[in-house]
Order: sequence, then C-alpha cells, then structure tokens
Amino acid sequence: GCEFQDALNLYRFDKKLRLFLFNEIEKVEIALRSTMANLVAEDTGNIFWMTDESMFANREKFKRTMELVDKEMKSSKEEFILHFKKKYSNPYPPVWMLVEILPIGVITRIYENLADNTLRKKVAAHFGLPVPVFSSWITIVTLMRNSCCHHARVWNKENAICPMIPRKLRGNWIVSKVSPKRIYFDICIIKWFIDIVS
Repeated sequence: GCEFQDALNLYRFDKKLRLFLFNEIEKVEIALRSTMANLVAEDTGNIFWMTDESMFANREKFKRTMELVDKEMKSSKEEFILHFKKKYSNPYPPVWMLVEILPIGVITRIYENLADNTLRKKVAAHFGLPVPVFSSWITIVTLMRNSCCHHARVWNKENAICPMIPRKLRGNWIVSKVSPKRIYFDICIIKWFIDIVS
C-alpha cells in the first residue's frame, strides 16, 4: 500500500528535521564549550587546566585525551592556533583556545574525567542538572549531533544508549510518558538546554 513518493516524503522530512536539530544543537555545543572552559578556569585560576594531569581522576583516560589533543593541535590550521605556536613557547594554548579545536565528544570525556566533583557539579548546575543526568544528556546531544552531521536517519530511530531519566527537575520537562530511546525524548533534552542557553 506504499508508494515511492511516501518514502521520498519521509526522507525529505528527516532531512529537514536533521537540519533543524543541528541548528539547535549548535547553540548547546557552544554553551557547553564556553561553560567548561570559563567556569573551571575561573574556579581554579588555571587557564591551562585541560592539559594539567593533576585535574583529572583517571590518568589512562587523561593520556588518551592528550593523544587526541596533540593530534588536533598538530593538524589545526586555525589562525589563532598557528599564531599561538609562532608567538608562544607553551606546549598548549589556554583553555579558551583549546576548547575551540577539540571535538565535542572529547570535551564530554574531559568533563567526565574531572577529579574534582565540585567542578563537575558547578558545570552541571549551570545547566540546572545534577551531574549524572548532565553527563547522560550531553552524551545524547553529542550522539544526536553526530547523526545530524553524518546524514544518519533521526526520525523514528531507536537510540542504542538510554539517557538517564531525571527524578525531578526545576523547570519544564516531559509531561507524558515516552520511551527515552526515541527522538521525542532527545528533542526534549535539546529543548531543556536551549531554554537555559537562549
């Protein structure tokens, strides 16, 4: 009972949905990057905290993160990174520069590996969330971003990872029971962040 046009219409709808979601996720990503860089730097007084091993709980994870940081630093053609390499002798730039060249997945891993739980709480509280929910939701936003970037289907797709369901939140949240593995739940997560950052 289906026609080719039905499939084409769903494909076009999915494309428009991806573009719309990516536009909103971009705002969340920028807010996450700036909050991570600025809040932790202000709190610790350390503008190089992302490359300071003493800031992190798991040394092996830190080492793997630094391999990714080194790779990004080596391959970056960003003018501000080239200027930094030319003018300064520090091995790494300050956090506000570094955060601009790292993939969002790396930023998420850096957050999760912070040794000081108080810092994690402060970052999560900036978005009105407890640490476990914030970590879970940022992972979902990152996965959704990657789906949008790589033209993967988002409509009617079931997530492989189930986001954490908050017990209670201050502010507007889902009122009806929906599967946390479906796109509607993901959209509600994105809306939560957008309501705070915009």
